[in-house]
Amino acid sequence: MIFLDACVLIYRYEGTRNQADTVLDALDAAQRDSGSRVLVVSQLTRLECRVKPLRDNDLRLLALYDHFFEGVQQVALTRRVIDRATLLRARYRLKTPDALQVACAMDGSAPIQFVTTDQGFKRLAEPGLHVNLIVLPLP
Repeated sequence: MIFLDACVLIYRYEGTRNQADTVLDALDAAQRDSGSRVLVVSQLTRLECRVKPLRDNDLRLLALYDHFFEGVQQVALTRRVIDRATLLRARYRLKTPDALQVACAMDGSAPIQFVTTDQGFKRLAEPGLHVNLIVLPLP
């Protein structure tokens, strides 16, 4: 399973051309390495990605995100996810949204590739969770 952090999608759709290409190349490599084409996001990712297009009344960008979200699995913010996020937040001192993202990723079957551009996730050491950090070119 390949779980996408919100920042990955934001760079994919809103970043510079080089950033978007880097994200696409990293996703292709993740799918090859894992042998999985299953992309998963949290409902929190959907929320985070849709805010700017709605704020800016950018209907084209909103449609791109909505089309993407129709084609991937979405993990709900259930009580089990919230409880795991609470433990992760306490254990790693993660911010609440970050803890929720990891908890959503861990709600599926292992092994999980957690794809992100956020360096803060490097310190995670959870069984079955592999943090796949994308290093982006400067804008």
